[in-house]
Amino acid sequence: MVLVTGASRFPGGFLVSRLVQHPGIERVVAVDAVSPSKDMIRRMGRAEFVRADIRNPLIGKIIRGAEVDTVVHAAVLAQAPKSGSRAAMKDMNVIGAMQLFAACQKAPSVRKVVLRSASAVYGGSPKDPAKFTEEMSARRPLQGGWARDCIEMEGYARRLGRRRPDIGVSILRLAPLMGPRLHGWVARYLSSPIVPSILGRDARMQLLHEEDALSALERATVTGPAGTFNVAGDGAVMMSQAIRRAGRAEVPIPFSLFRSAGRALMGSQMRSFTHEQLDYFHFGCGLDTTRMRADLRFEPRWTTMQALDDFVRGARLSRVIKPHWVDRAESTVLAVAGAESQIR
Repeated sequence: MVLVTGASRFPGGFLVSRLVQHPGIERVVAVDAVSPSKDMIRRMGRAEFVRADIRNPLIGKIIRGAEVDTVVHAAVLAQAPKSGSRAAMKDMNVIGAMQLFAACQKAPSVRKVVLRSASAVYGGSPKDPAKFTEEMSARRPLQGGWARDCIEMEGYARRLGRRRPDIGVSILRLAPLMGPRLHGWVARYLSSPIVPSILGRDARMQLLHEEDALSALERATVTGPAGTFNVAGDGAVMMSQAIRRAGRAEVPIPFSLFRSAGRALMGSQMRSFTHEQLDYFHFGCGLDTTRMRADLRFEPRWTTMQALDDFVRGARLSRVIKPHWVDRAESTVLAVAGAESQIR
């Protein structure tokens, strides 16, 4: 018996649609404070939807009444809702996780908890290593609310594991998601015809395809062990390279003017980016995925570059910079470089 929170959004709803296809899972309860769309209800199939707020004590009654043995907490917000504020976002993330895990602690049937976290816990700074392992932490105090929320949610999850050693707690730190269906914050950034970048920096990004995110959560739910796992696609892509592959026009801007000048180029969308997202555009973030393969036994199908290209194809962006222009420019640079090396 599995309960999944955040069932009206991605990835919760799409995860439910996968879990209902497992013959070994008898029941799936999908929970959210808002009702899912008709299309999402259809995708959920035999799952039972319950409209409930995880901050309400009712969630404990649902877990105990259905004798839930596995809880997947996917109802986490990376940004404040349009009609809310940062305080509302923290309330939904932190207080929601605290109440949910408290309910799990009191329910004798619960044996596994899976938390969707994010690589935002590592922050972004010039002192970052090439790749973060799960034992590492941010190199400077976290400024963004989303990153701090993730740290607190993970803390509540680990506390649950200490108080109930019989419950296996799995924490998945997902890299920024990318794909044709989910237009996350990196995708929104690359969707602008003119993309401001930070002068003198070229962030090294490691991304995760949306389908791989679902597969990783599914693996952790069905057969995965307890522990904390970085989840990301192989390889990396530089920010400048990503902008070119998306067919966008890049405008380098000093970091001190990045938000103000960027607003003139991208409009109000620039205001939506949080502190940790701006840090990501500045420094990027690399993840060591050794534990993902060795312990979680999960192998992503898409590399970072393939995830980016799949987004570009699916979004059908009208290219500002044509691919053959880029190819011609790269060929010219390579030819010049080759000629100079021969002269030397």
